[in-house]
Amino acid sequence: MKIKNLHAGVEGNEILNGINLEVNAGEVHAIMGPNGSGKSTLAAVIAGKEEFEVTKGSVELEGEDLDDLSPEERAHKGVFMSFQYPIEIPGVSVTNFIKTAINECRKAKGLEDMPANQMLKLIREKAEMLEIDRKFLSRSLNEGFSGGEKKRNEIFQLAMLEPKLAILDETDSGLDIDALRIVANGVNKLKSKDNAVIIITHYQRLLEYIVPDFVHVIHDGKIVKSGTKELALELEEKGYDWIKQEAVV
Repeated sequence: MKIKNLHAGVEGNEILNGINLEVNAGEVHAIMGPNGSGKSTLAAVIAGKEEFEVTKGSVELEGEDLDDLSPEERAHKGVFMSFQYPIEIPGVSVTNFIKTAINECRKAKGLEDMPANQMLKLIREKAEMLEIDRKFLSRSLNEGFSGGEKKRNEIFQLAMLEPKLAILDETDSGLDIDALRIVANGVNKLKSKDNAVIIITHYQRLLEYIVPDFVHVIHDGKIVKSGTKELALELEEKGYDWIKQEAVV
């Protein structure tokens, strides 16, 4: 994915002020920054959320400009986003939801629905990998789920859909240590030379489990500093004030 001079906002309020970022297959990038800096807006713009308007620049996936594509079309191209606050869908089981999602992606590629026995085998394999109880899969999507269950369910969706680019927007929010470990282990098992991951987080603790190749700090809608995992440790120790001061200078 290549992001070039991206400017975007909502209702005339510009939030992103010239983001430049390149994410290659096989890489894990962490996006950090204080509240209101533009982290979640960047994720939303990549995913194609319609309330955000791109006023300048571009987002490309494998050389294709995504600007005119709907969120569904971007998903079919291989963009996956986990949300800070996943919605509840009463009456739709986890299993039925994922079956529909997979078959819609296949339909977009001109393929027939996945055979039921193949789907069932895949669901069992991925659920076991993420330590998900079979009973969990028959529950209504996110209804009555704890914060950790919601995040684990999203990683299950990630495992099933096998996207080219996964954006994890504050996946660690509200997780206890055990849930954090299971989610992180799932992400680590899903990493490959053919996909890429963007992790948006406030805290360094998630990056102890999912080690990023690159860490980027956003301030006032721009990437003001990039580095390796050591940058995340420095942020944990010093906070964001020194980054803000450097950005002003």
